[in-house]
Amino acid sequence: MSNIHKIKQQQVIGLLPAGGKATRISPSPLSKELYPVGFQNDSDKYYLKPKVVSHYLLEKMQQAGIDQAYFILRPGKWDIPAYFGDGAMLSMNLGYLIMGLPFGVPFTLDQAYPFIQDAIVALGFPDILFQPQDAFARLLARLETGNADVVLGLFPTNKPQKAGMVDFDAVGKVRLIIEKPQQSDLRYMWSIAVWTPAFTEFLHEFLLPWKAKDLSQQPELPIGDVIQVAITEGLQVEAEVFADGSYLDIGTPEDLVRAVQQLGILNAEER
Repeated sequence: MSNIHKIKQQQVIGLLPAGGKATRISPSPLSKELYPVGFQNDSDKYYLKPKVVSHYLLEKMQQAGIDQAYFILRPGKWDIPAYFGDGAMLSMNLGYLIMGLPFGVPFTLDQAYPFIQDAIVALGFPDILFQPQDAFARLLARLETGNADVVLGLFPTNKPQKAGMVDFDAVGKVRLIIEKPQQSDLRYMWSIAVWTPAFTEFLHEFLLPWKAKDLSQQPELPIGDVIQVAITEGLQVEAEVFADGSYLDIGTPEDLVRAVQQLGILNAEER
């Protein structure tokens, strides 16, 4: 059966890992995923109200037809479910899972394994702003029409030391992912992804021996490193390039200021 037929029969579920401590912008009165970085019209369209950073990600998922998503939380970040509730404000069904091992995004994502193992997964980071608006729709379209197990959304960057840099060929096949190199000739980083149950199962099986180790003194395992291992073991990873796209992580004070300034101006112009 082709990918397009298999995918159309499967549910697409969003995953939003929210296990970080936000140490670079601490102390903070709230989870960084709830920082207001713009405005939205209220229900009667006459007044503006704050729009939190993770709302933008959920909005892009919802616009791609994704109506179910899970936040995976660090214990104590109860303000996130208190704010979004069941997801009615976005016409989505939201659930909340509690992360287990605190050793990196792969472990956080694997906490959702029992709930997503037969679904298509759409991954986005709820403290990151990006464009274009239809990014997830384009990733899902590529997954449906090709043979990829994973499709990465790529964005231009001049800060390779902060990103997972991606080398890919002329038809979009990913050859290599390099996590946070100090210098790089590569131009594009990945920030969002969609994948089939084949990668969900690969991730789960890959982590089993890691979970038997003492990882308390080890650096966190990047999800890009796991995707790279999947490539070497034969899974098909492709890139959808947003050459004119933009990417902004609000995890540092200077980038948080940029986000507030840019989106405040944009929302005012749209109004």
